[in-house]
Amino acid sequence: MTVHLHEEDLPPDVFAAGQPIAVDTETMGLMTPRDRLCVVQLSDGGPDEHLVRFAPGSDYAAPNLRALLADPDRLKLYHFARFDLAAISHYLHVTAAPVYCTKIASRLVRTYTDRHGLKELVRELLGQEVSKAQQSSDWGAPVLTDAQKDYAASDVRYLHAMKAELDVRLVREGRMALAQSCFDFLPARAELDLAGWPEIDIFAHI
Repeated sequence: MTVHLHEEDLPPDVFAAGQPIAVDTETMGLMTPRDRLCVVQLSDGGPDEHLVRFAPGSDYAAPNLRALLADPDRLKLYHFARFDLAAISHYLHVTAAPVYCTKIASRLVRTYTDRHGLKELVRELLGQEVSKAQQSSDWGAPVLTDAQKDYAASDVRYLHAMKAELDVRLVREGRMALAQSCFDFLPARAELDLAGWPEIDIFAHI
């Protein structure tokens, strides 16, 4: 497998039309308006992953990347889509949908555990090990280390295979329609986060 690093945009025609694309983001922190988007990772499930890095002061024009993410005919796979959708919306100004979120799928079918992180899912569903050592590293550094690039790539490397395994369980447990309803709502949930309702349940009685 090869990890390709691109600056400011994705080259044209990297991915064939219509294929589901795994997507992840790396930011300077967890507060989206404050902590800038540094890297967007992408994979079509093949042997290569593509990273698009944005410099400080970037205008995030990225026409090829934005077109790919905004394509309504291309499914985007995420793990914890809520965060990535908000970052992409805020910085790239597109809604990166339609959506499939492996964390939500896991919560709906792996009700025997409270461990729904990417590392645990990859281990249980695929029998692979993922290192999270670079999770809190400086993604805005002038040069990304090989360890950072491999970590970023690993966040999208397994999502296609995980989706296949989770879909089997969603069908088995009769929860596929419920999962799809949750996925469809995620862009709105991300916009609620950006608009100031990150921790407030607007559906609650009180």
